[in-house]
Order: sequence, then C-alpha cells, then structure tokens
Amino acid sequence: MARPEWVGLLVVAGLAIAFSACGSSRPKVAPVTPPTPTATPAPSVPASPAPTPPPAAPAVVEVLPEAFESARFIVTFARSGDTARDLAARYLGDPDKAWMVEDYARAQTFAAGQEVVIPKVEWNPPGVYPSGYQVVPVLVYHNIASQRKGRLTIAASSFAEQMRYLQAEGYHAVRLDAFLAYLHQRRQLPRKSVVIVFDDGHKGFLQHALPVLKELGFAAALFVVTDQIPRRDSAAFLSWDDLRALTADGVEVYAHSKTHQDLRRASGEAEARYVRRMQMELGLPLELLRKELPGRDGRLEAIAYPFGEWDGRLLESVRQYGYVAGLTVRRQGNPAFVPLLRVNRNRIYADWTIEDFKKNLATFQA
Repeated sequence: MARPEWVGLLVVAGLAIAFSACGSSRPKVAPVTPPTPTATPAPSVPASPAPTPPPAAPAVVEVLPEAFESARFIVTFARSGDTARDLAARYLGDPDKAWMVEDYARAQTFAAGQEVVIPKVEWNPPGVYPSGYQVVPVLVYHNIASQRKGRLTIAASSFAEQMRYLQAEGYHAVRLDAFLAYLHQRRQLPRKSVVIVFDDGHKGFLQHALPVLKELGFAAALFVVTDQIPRRDSAAFLSWDDLRALTADGVEVYAHSKTHQDLRRASGEAEARYVRRMQMELGLPLELLRKELPGRDGRLEAIAYPFGEWDGRLLESVRQYGYVAGLTVRRQGNPAFVPLLRVNRNRIYADWTIEDFKKNLATFQA
C-alpha cells in the first residue's frame, strides 16, 4: 500500500496535465477591434440670411445763405445771366449803383456761381490807389446847333456821336454837385466818370443837347451869364422860365458871372472900383439864382470864370462871396486833390473828330 503523501502528489500532477491538454486544444480567437463610431450627421437646418444693417441716418446738408454780409461788404454768388446792374438792384436796392459792383469786381457780367464781393459803402472816396489816382475830366460845351458854326457851336450830330461814344465805353456822366463832393473827398465817383457842362446859357442846349442827354441818362450842368437871361422866351438864350423847367428836370444851374467880362483886376483899376465890380459880377448872380430858382439852400456853389481866366486877387473875391469851386479852361483831368478854385475843364471844339474827342477822356493817372 502506497504512502498517503505520494498519493496526493500523483493526484495533483494528473490534474495539472489534464488542464494543460485542454488549454492547447481550444481555437485561437482573434481579438476584436471595436468599430470606430461613425458621427451621426446633424439634421439639415436652412442657413439664415445675413442680418440687414439698420438704415443709415440721412446726411445733414448745411443750407448756406444766399449771401454773407458784414457792415461794409456783401459776398454772394452770381446767378446765371447776372450783370452788375442786377446785383446792385438785388443787394443794394438801386440798379444805378451798378458802378460800385463793376469798380470793385472789375467786371460788368458774371458767370453762374461766380463769387462776387459787393461793397455796401464807398470804399475809396479820393480815388487813390497804389498804382496811381483817379482823375475826372470836365467837358465844357458852348452852343449846339443843327449845323456847326465857328469853333464853339457844335453840330448836333457830332454832339450825339460823342455822347453815344461815352455810353458805349462805359463812362458815367455825373452831376456837378456829386463832382464837388468828390473834390471835398466826401463822395466816391465811378472810376470812369466825366462831368458835362455848358457855358453861357444858349437855347441850343434845350433844343439839341437835352434830348440826347435824357435818352442816355446823362447829367449836365449849365453856367449862365445872368445879363443874357431874357425875361421872355428867346430864340438865342434860355429864359428864366426855361431854367426853372430845366431845374425841375434835374439840370443844375450855376453862375458864369453877370456880364461875361474878364474878372481879373485890370491894370490901373482902383481897388475900390474892383471891389464894386466883383460885387456885381460875383455877388449879384448868386442873388438872382437863389431868387429865381428855388431849392438852392445848402448847395455848394461854383463859378466858371469867363474865358477861364483867373489870378490870385480874383480867387480871394470868389472865396469871399461863398463859392467853393472855380472852373478854368485848363485842359486836364481833376484828381480829388485839385485846388478847388482852379478846377480844370476841357473845352470841346466844333471841328474835332471823334479821335480828337477821345484824347480828352483820361480817367486815371499812373
């Protein structure tokens, strides 16, 4: 009989062999790799349109005024077809102030949208500029008739030609009282100004000169010899009734002495006699004009010397009787600083051509 401890060892060995055989006979199974999970597609959702931006705020457009204005100037923009006269009427209230627009802008017409500076007040009464100064010619006529006669009676056709030339070239025929204010540097005149005067008081002014002057809008002044003014209608000289009517029509009347004698003191003439003669030649005409032609209070008085002659003694008398200006026949224009009792005048002759006439129209001295 075997020993018990050997029996246990044999049993254990037998069990080990049995389990080993069983293990080697089972088929080998490849390891299973788990499938890669497939993503489930998301349900299709329609794309949303891009958000619409809020509407832009409307642009703020600044509405500019038609004109910019200061105490002395207006700045504006011309409209289509505007002229200096249009702008003067619109902004200065007077189309006759077109010269202010013209002289400041140096133009008469303007393009649409063009900037224009308009002075509201006179900006240069003495007419003095860096390049020179303004001069004003005084054109003196005597008689006008249907036909030329001598050197001082001009044909009506020649006079009309001269006046129309002035208008075509842009000259302004200004009143004598405006010219006197300019000589006192109280008033500015258009840059191309002339003064038209007539000596002696001939009837031809009324018959031949006045219709042309009125047609063109030109001013004129008369210097009358009071001894030649008839009380009744005359074919030769203007009567007091004529002068009253002309004054009412805007024509100015001034003194040309009483008798048209030379007003200088004659050689050998006593001082007392000369004083009496000046009272008649200078004082009496003013008295008559003030009596016969109302509305002269406060006006500046001027006298045209007969033959244009003067001397220092005469100027003393002229000043004594209240005249502020005396007119000669020296052929030259007048700056604002011309001596007031020696104002220049250009005598116009009947035998002149239009080219001769043009030589007397200089309005600027460099």
